[in-house]
Amino acid sequence: MDLVSRAQNILMKPKDEWVKIKTESTPIPQLFMSYAVILALIPAVAQFIGYGLIGQRIPFIGMIRASLGSALFRAIIFYILGLASVYAFGFIINMLAPSFGSKQNPENAMKLAVYSMTAIWIGGIFYIFLPLAILAMLAGLYGLYVLYLGFDGGLMDTPKDKVIGYCVVSIVVYIVLYAVVSVIIGSVFAVGAITTGL
Repeated sequence: MDLVSRAQNILMKPKDEWVKIKTESTPIPQLFMSYAVILALIPAVAQFIGYGLIGQRIPFIGMIRASLGSALFRAIIFYILGLASVYAFGFIINMLAPSFGSKQNPENAMKLAVYSMTAIWIGGIFYIFLPLAILAMLAGLYGLYVLYLGFDGGLMDTPKDKVIGYCVVSIVVYIVLYAVVSVIIGSVFAVGAITTGL
């Protein structure tokens, strides 16, 4: 699998790319090592640069920048928890399959989780300039559309009348996972800000 062409195709023509992905045999460790762990570095490194090197201007306060140690620690935690949440997302997608008349398939469930994150990971480049971080979240909305196309493309052999329900429940699961990661990272960063004085 060529990472660049896969990422480009899943963003530019996701419907066609899901057809190819469905026919591929990609063991879960390979899926993570050759794709997820690489792309997930983009938002982590961008956050380190944004928080630790560039900083953010706060009205009436001025420029605030985290210490390099705090920014690095935040980036590492973000990276590890981000990958863990994607794995958990794929695991839950697979566990939900019988509830929607679908076939459990851990490999395809993980493909759905990993490849639907592509837009979020690439959009994470906007964390370099923190006022544009909202664009990374908007990229996430496109990722949800890519996820829907994966379900609709039959990766879990879901009956057509249950695709939307399965996708919506999966999106809710993803939102919960994202919220948990955000709270943990926010807490870590708050503690770091207090102990290092930013």
